[in-house]
Amino acid sequence: MPVLRFHPPVVEELKAEFGDRITFVHRHFPLSMHPNSGQAALAAEAAGQQGQYQQMANRLFETQSQWAGSQQSQAPLFRSYAEELGLDLALYDAAVADQQTEERVLADIADGKALGVSGTPTFFLNGEKLVLSTKADFRQKLADAVE
Repeated sequence: MPVLRFHPPVVEELKAEFGDRITFVHRHFPLSMHPNSGQAALAAEAAGQQGQYQQMANRLFETQSQWAGSQQSQAPLFRSYAEELGLDLALYDAAVADQQTEERVLADIADGKALGVSGTPTFFLNGEKLVLSTKADFRQKLADAVE
């Protein structure tokens, strides 16, 4: 059976469909098997501090095949994405280096582990971990929740 993937376009489609009836909350859960996922989480969090979280997260996802398997630091590449987004690079650099940014990511990891998260993406609806098989299944669970 193929692995079901809920790429950002699927989530964006569902966000648009359900509007303010469903709130999607993203939490960081970088996986140790992906050596640059921690840096990517820091980049997204740093961009978020300038109101550009979703834009950075989308950019990271769109280019994931270019950097995910690399054993070398991708921090310069992620910084170039920040520049493309028009972020204040001094603020971005400070946020990436700030211990509080790392602590925010680590807190999300700890919360995820406590909730039984073992991979990404993982979705919860009203506190319940979802087991999804298709996009239609996901849509139906959301629809049932807002009735």
